Amino acid sequence: MRLRSIFKHALVASVAIFSLQSCNDDDDYDYSLLFPNALVTVKTDADDTFFLQLDDKTTLLPVNVTKSPFGEKEVRALINYTETEDPANGFSKAVHINWIDSILTKPIAENLGEEENDNVYGNDPVEILNSWMTVSEDGYLTLRFSTAWGNTGIKHFVNLVPTNNPDNKYEVEFRHNAYGDVNGHPADGLVAFKLDQLPDTNGETVKLKLIWNSYSGEKSYEFDYCTRQSTPTNPEMTSVRAKNFIN
Repeated sequence: MRLRSIFKHALVASVAIFSLQSCNDDDDYDYSLLFPNALVTVKTDADDTFFLQLDDKTTLLPVNVTKSPFGEKEVRALINYTETEDPANGFSKAVHINWIDSILTKPIAENLGEEENDNVYGNDPVEILNSWMTVSEDGYLTLRFSTAWGNTGIKHFVNLVPTNNPDNKYEVEFRHNAYGDVNGHPADGLVAFKLDQLPDTNGETVKLKLIWNSYSGEKSYEFDYCTRQSTPTNPEMTSVRAKNFIN
């Protein structure tokens, strides 16, 4: 997703879904609606109930939307919501969705070997941003990153690849292929990777080590990670392409 502003993109896309109504008097407009206040996993349970996973333990039941706007796909999404006093019906909270917008959601890619990884997945530099959107939760690693974007219309390719380190089975590498589009202005992107191909942690919390090639050389960071516990959901996990700019 090529983002000069994540929030601008999210608002524009979400207005199309929910037709947010603004006031004629700008002084009365609630500008907090412009910004996401949560990052969620969009799910449907065994009874086809549409709900949102806020974190590993908290679930949100939308009261103004009955079906996922993303069909049967399980995706990560930015959302602006308001809690309500409606019955939560077994979920943690009942909420009103003000707007919601999916982000690029992908499975982990196959490790093809160092040389082929460079050829296919690239090794162009990025910066992983220290942001509330950079988080390991609900079986996903969601990353907000920054890199140079030109005006060439070239799609960037981002992936998460296991390093196959025999000493650390929870070590992964963020890969970025800019396909030569390395000159331009820095801008942010947002992507989520489903971690279900990693070994089961069997309920234990382990350190998930992320490695990436930054503009100042290789960097790494460790996240707390626990394999996602079973939930009453079984949607088909489908890689969702962002709008025309990264895949």
